[in-house]
Amino acid sequence: MAAAVAAAFGIQRSVSPNPGVGAAIRTRTGQVFVGHTQPPGGAHAEVMALRAAADAGADVVGGTLATTLEPCNHTGRTGPCTQAIISARIARVIVALIDPDPLVAGTGNDRLRAAGVVVEEGVGEREVADQLETYLHHRRTGQPFVTLKLAMSLDGRTAAPDSSSQWITGDEARRDAHRLRADHDAILVGAGTVRADNPTLTVRDAVGPDPMRVVLGKAPDGANVHPCVELSGPLPEVLTDLGHRGVLSVMVEGGATVAHAFHNAGLVNRYVLYVAPVLFGGDDALGVFRGPGASTIGDVWRGRMSRVTRLGDDLRIELR
Repeated sequence: MAAAVAAAFGIQRSVSPNPGVGAAIRTRTGQVFVGHTQPPGGAHAEVMALRAAADAGADVVGGTLATTLEPCNHTGRTGPCTQAIISARIARVIVALIDPDPLVAGTGNDRLRAAGVVVEEGVGEREVADQLETYLHHRRTGQPFVTLKLAMSLDGRTAAPDSSSQWITGDEARRDAHRLRADHDAILVGAGTVRADNPTLTVRDAVGPDPMRVVLGKAPDGANVHPCVELSGPLPEVLTDLGHRGVLSVMVEGGATVAHAFHNAGLVNRYVLYVAPVLFGGDDALGVFRGPGASTIGDVWRGRMSRVTRLGDDLRIELR
């Protein structure tokens, strides 16, 4: 299972909306062959591992296959992985997680057991749940996993009273924010941010694909954000729309009104805060959120700091 998890490391963005699954086969003689899911239309992890073994001329009959997600048992763009495993005469399959997709949902493991394959579940479950977090959330809710990204001063401000804000954080933090963009299927901002800042919302300071650009409202003609998807309406409906488009993860990047709307509606799964050693030193600078907050200390939102990373002189803080 450790080899299967390693095979799937860092591939989710390149294979989305497929799940970033890893698989590993150990033959009876101790040889190990690994594979991971390919982009849509390509083979799944289990088939890739079987191909790797076949290319090496290895005998997998009676071997063990570990996979981070339950093998599929239906025909979509590819055939069912269960049939490939059964045809290869694998004797034992180790599965980290049951696939919550209604097309699978336990039927893959049931098919293998009916064919005489020994199936073990739950091995490496916690680590794989982290690795497949966005896919699992999407399949369970029909909506993308939401990351709210914020850059601020140490006293919680995002811009000066005249709205100037470049550059609060340093180069290393900005490069990391672009890597964060590349890790998401889509990036979302409000039309007000587009009118005020005319951002491109592309990945420039990191290696990776540009995410789908989503604007809440109408982007002006000729804005740098084009081509983009323009959506409006209640935020849960916006997220459901994106989920139907195959978006597993979306990063909300601004501005303060949109950030407040997502936070206030309880729709944020992860907060990523870039905090700079900067003090505006007054109450007239612009805040992270625009809108009413908790009216009493008993109503404040409380999470946990799951990770704190130093980036040059800045801090990256992840809240759950």
